[in-house]
Parts: sequence; structure tokens; C-alpha cells
Amino acid sequence: MDTARADDPLEVADRSAHVIAERSGIAHHDIALVLGSGWGGAAAELGEAVSEIPAEEIPGFSAPAVAGHGGRITSIAVTGTERHALVLGARTHFYEDRGVRAVAHAVRTAAACGASTVVLTNGCGGLRPEWAPGTPVLISDHINLTGASPLEGATFVDLTDLYSTRLRALAREVDPSLDEGVYVQFRGPHYETPAEVQMARRMGGDLVGMSTALEAIAARHAGLEILGLSLVTNPAAGISPTPLSHEEVLEAGRDAAPRLATLLAAITRRILED
Repeated sequence: MDTARADDPLEVADRSAHVIAERSGIAHHDIALVLGSGWGGAAAELGEAVSEIPAEEIPGFSAPAVAGHGGRITSIAVTGTERHALVLGARTHFYEDRGVRAVAHAVRTAAACGASTVVLTNGCGGLRPEWAPGTPVLISDHINLTGASPLEGATFVDLTDLYSTRLRALAREVDPSLDEGVYVQFRGPHYETPAEVQMARRMGGDLVGMSTALEAIAARHAGLEILGLSLVTNPAAGISPTPLSHEEVLEAGRDAAPRLATLLAAITRRILED
């Protein structure tokens, strides 16, 4: 049962971390990954799964509400290292109306599990015509248009270099061709209108989606260093004359999955080596 609405969110994260450590046998995870559309295959590329726990069996988590998203919390022994990665396949989106605490719970749990770094991935709409579906893009910054924050009360957190310059440089050591851009989070679940996409573009946005920004704010507050990666699954509304569909997002993710899995696994290992 989800108790994230009623209890202190950091206490719930601590309870989640205790359950994960107890059931996985891994007392400390070094890095965490939140895998969005198209990125799920990276877990198998990283190494051996030591433990897989259904999300709904961990405090604060619930089963996924969206087709194409995983529903397990997986502990992985990263090949060639003595490190462990926590793969969070149970993202809660703000549009699910479970509250912003539930949205931030995964990254708070990652910090409570000992991780110092989190990799946030997503599938998104692209605002640059040169980014064809299947293009991975590093997130350099974000614009939060949800009208919400995961922080409560007088909690003032500096968001300068929120998406770590250092980690982006490490990612480009793995793949020098990686471009970067500003991610704009809308609330969803409807796709953006062409006018909203043009607004995001004029505000400095390059990518539009329904996740990541709120998680990143909570991750910074929790002390995590953040790498953001978007998969362009489709041109945003009005960039292409073709109507948008969730099936299109899933198909683009499936087509790009093998390449993305190899890329993300290599980036994760490079981060752990540094």
C-alpha cells in the first residue's frame, strides 16, 4: 500500500531502502537509474540481476500505470566492477494524481539506498527537426511547467548545474556525438498543443515530456549528482504534420532499445570508474 501521502517522505524512503537492502542482500547501491520509454534494456546490459522486487511490495511504490513502463526494483551487480546499481523501473508520473511525493519517491529511495548518482531517462518529443526519432540527447537544464515542486515548506535548493556538467562530459567520452538540450516538463497526460510547443521553444526548450524535472529537483535536494538522458521518440506537436500517439512512442523506444541499452550501460560503467 502506498503511504507516501500520509507520512514524512524521507521516512518512507528510508523504509523503502530498508526493505530493498533486506530482500536484495545488498546493503549499499552506488548508482541508481530511472528507466523511461526506450531505456529499459540497459538493465540487462549492465550486469547480473541480484534481486528483482515488484514495486508494489516496497513502501511508497505502486505498480506502473502506463503501458511500456516496468514495475520492478532491480539490484544489479555491474559487470567488471564491485559496484551495484539500483534500477528503478517504477516511475510515478505527476499526471497519475498520486501527488508529487509519490513522483519524487524513487529518487529519494535511491539516496537512502546509498547512491551518490542518479541517471534519469525518458522518452520525449523533440523540438529540433534534426533530431530524428531514436536520437538520444543529454539534458543540460530544464523548465518546469507543472506548477508544482517536490520540496515542501521553506526548503530552498540551488538548481545551478542541476544536470551535472561533469557527468555530461563523461557521457560524451563514451559517445562524442551526443547532443544536449533543455527539457521542458508539462503535466500531461495529454500531449502538448502546437502552440504550447512553440511556447516551449521560445522559452528555450528543446525537448518536451511529462517526467524528469520534478524528480531532478528532489534528487538534488537528496544530495544526488544527476545525469539526464532523453530519447527523442517523435517530433513534438506541430513540428511534424503527423498526429501523436502513445504507440508511436513505444515503437520508437523498441526500435532504439538495443543501441540505447549498450550506450547507457557504457555510460554507467564510465561514471562508476571515475
